Amino acid sequence: MLKIARTILNGVPLIALPALAAEGEFQTGITSVGSAKFLFTLAAALFLTLVFRSTANHLARFVTAKIGQWRIRAALARRSPDVLHDFILPGAYGGLAKIDHAILTAGGILCIQTKHYNGVVFGSEDEAQWTNVDGIKRRRFLNPLIQNEGRTRALRKAVPDVPVANLVIFTGSVEFTSAPPKNVIHVNKLESYIAKFVFGPSKIDDWHAVWLTVNAAAMTDADTRKDFKAQVGFG
Repeated sequence: MLKIARTILNGVPLIALPALAAEGEFQTGITSVGSAKFLFTLAAALFLTLVFRSTANHLARFVTAKIGQWRIRAALARRSPDVLHDFILPGAYGGLAKIDHAILTAGGILCIQTKHYNGVVFGSEDEAQWTNVDGIKRRRFLNPLIQNEGRTRALRKAVPDVPVANLVIFTGSVEFTSAPPKNVIHVNKLESYIAKFVFGPSKIDDWHAVWLTVNAAAMTDADTRKDFKAQVGFG
């Protein structure tokens, strides 16, 4: 009889039933906490799950973006020894312009802007904004060709007689709904693009002097970067 009295019903010893019934907890089917505590615990668990998922997504995006940047740098290094990364020039029309990458190739300089997106991207060469759809997320962003044109002109201003071309490189698992403009590529095609790219005619005899001029104009010091951040924040 003692064994029967201690039989478990829904996880509660039968000898404890009178006390629980008196407290009004047994009816809920939750024996260790009241209904309010249970709902609070459930809400907290859901919240933590969402936070963890969001943090994991942000971390994954950060890591894959860094990998994309590494791939670009590695590909550029294989194509030319004359490469600059993440530097600032005086803007073509005032202010400052920050350039992601620049590479000296046979016949001219490529001024490169990078974008990291997953999902689908669509937009034409002349549209002010492009669209990215990644799952249920839909975002608009500035046309990178137009955005990078100002940087390209800043580079042309530093070396006026040198052909400088605007190039946008996407990293990430991105697809385009239609063929992108010819100067918009995925990082997978970077090396072949550089190998085949043809600049217009130029009268440059000393390309070494050209690259020395670019290096002399490039600014990477902390004060200039602070000024650029202030300019972006003000804008």
